[in-house]
Amino acid sequence: MKFLRGFLRRPKQVGSIIPSSRFLERRIVRNAGIERANVVVELGPGTGGTTRALLNALHNDARLVAIEIDAGFASWLRSQIRDPRLTVHQGSAEDLQQILTQYGFDSADVVLSGIPFSTMPRATGTAILSGVKRALRPGGRFVAYQMRDRVKTLGRRVFGQPRVQIEIRNIPPMRVFVWDKSVTPGNGPALGG
Repeated sequence: MKFLRGFLRRPKQVGSIIPSSRFLERRIVRNAGIERANVVVELGPGTGGTTRALLNALHNDARLVAIEIDAGFASWLRSQIRDPRLTVHQGSAEDLQQILTQYGFDSADVVLSGIPFSTMPRATGTAILSGVKRALRPGGRFVAYQMRDRVKTLGRRVFGQPRVQIEIRNIPPMRVFVWDKSVTPGNGPALGG
């Protein structure tokens, strides 16, 4: 019910009328390749279904920074998920690098996003994606799950061509887009997955 109220309050900022299915959560985690990640960022965690799945997959020393624009969802997450690896930040994905710096991180290994790129201005979407690329370490991974493919169009300009999967066992079915930030010689390996 909390998710539905959030959608009704801010339909352009909440990606769906209902939370992600466990099938989508599993696909996201599998594609993120977070087993070896130390710093993971989730953009738009909503009520935390995917957040919980990420925490279940992360190793004990990893950190998850969840950036939520909706103050109600951010407060809900803080009260419902008690895990020392989780930091919930109420703010905008447009400020990703500053948020990472605020918590003492230079870069992220993985960034995941469920924020609805199809409902935001093109310039805002491009700015967020450019910020994600800057925030990722070389070889880092960006995973976006979306109903529509606008993020693919915007992301292609920033990252290149994504790998795409569709999870039909979600209402509505979701596309999962995966990009790896290129590695320049000497900057380390890409994440597995």
